[in-house]
Amino acid sequence: MKQAVAQGPRGCVVLMDSITRVEPQDAGSVVVSASHGGTSSGRFALEVPLALVFFNDAGVGKDGAGIAALAMLEQRRIPAACVAHTSARIGDVLDTWENGVVSFANASAVQAGISPGDRLAAAAVRYVGVLPS
Repeated sequence: MKQAVAQGPRGCVVLMDSITRVEPQDAGSVVVSASHGGTSSGRFALEVPLALVFFNDAGVGKDGAGIAALAMLEQRRIPAACVAHTSARIGDVLDTWENGVVSFANASAVQAGISPGDRLAAAAVRYVGVLPS
């Protein structure tokens, strides 16, 4: 599944079950992925210049493997965050969008206003500048 769900002055929010679905036309978008935040996911996210990207923390895992993409992306100053695996199902972006709660954020994401404890959907639309109705 891949779907644009919000458009604002700072870009578009695109949902995708897997970060492997990211394409060149997603450049500049906020991508909400239901993939784990490991290094393989980080490599896909680095292929296209994204404004902000979200993953699932996958329970963090051994040596932080489930959130390793955050540091990879921070090296390029790309805002990235993960939602808690207890708040959203891995691989199910609709559940991530509806229920995801940010558990980890890299320094660039924090600087962009994304913080642990934020509801993912609210943080994403706030980032692109969608005004509440």
